Amino acid sequence: MLSIAVCDDIALECAQLAKQIRHIASQSGHEIILREFYTGKELLQSTEAFDILFLDIKMPDLDGMELARLLRRREETCLLIFVSAVSEYVFEAYEVEAFAYLVKPVTEEQLMKVLARGEEKLRRESKASLLISSQRLVRKIPLKDIVYMEAQGRLLTIHTLQDTIETYEQIGQMEKRLGGENFFRCHKGYLVNLKYVDTYDKTEIYLETKDTILLAKRRYKEFTKALLQYLKQEGGLA
Repeated sequence: MLSIAVCDDIALECAQLAKQIRHIASQSGHEIILREFYTGKELLQSTEAFDILFLDIKMPDLDGMELARLLRRREETCLLIFVSAVSEYVFEAYEVEAFAYLVKPVTEEQLMKVLARGEEKLRRESKASLLISSQRLVRKIPLKDIVYMEAQGRLLTIHTLQDTIETYEQIGQMEKRLGGENFFRCHKGYLVNLKYVDTYDKTEIYLETKDTILLAKRRYKEFTKALLQYLKQEGGLA
């Protein structure tokens, strides 16, 4: 399911664009969540995380370009699609990593193409990275950088090669999200990236980062099987 926002200070144009997007989603059989905002400040204050943002550029108080810069500063990873009556800001748009720039009036064909491209890009990126809500921000973490995750009550701590990130998500749900991505639930409180396993014994796993995590005895056989499969897959074993 895609989460989409449309931000335009002209209510009629905002509603029309939202209507077009809903129609395209309905025709293609895709489920979406769509929100409409009439000021940049309203969108910036929202705590929702969006996959795609359609932004008008010329808006009072906080225009679309400045809004995009603020979103990028707080590490928003959504796809930004500018919708403007003029094309003069196109080069400035790409400075904030815009995904597309559409000139009004936007046709349904244009929208269909940009939404299809956006969905494909998000699908590819979702396989290689993890979106995490942390401290009211959404962070995109490359899976290859995640060493292990540790559950402590309601808090899940993600240990990466660079830092640690805390989020409120159950480790069981995270295990499901990462199914098939070389992560293994080695203990009720730990989820490990098999890529970083150095050595292990019946009760502990020693990682290449010099960290040590617990290995449940009842999961020992399944863990060794998963590790061997991973090594074969990566060419580490004949």
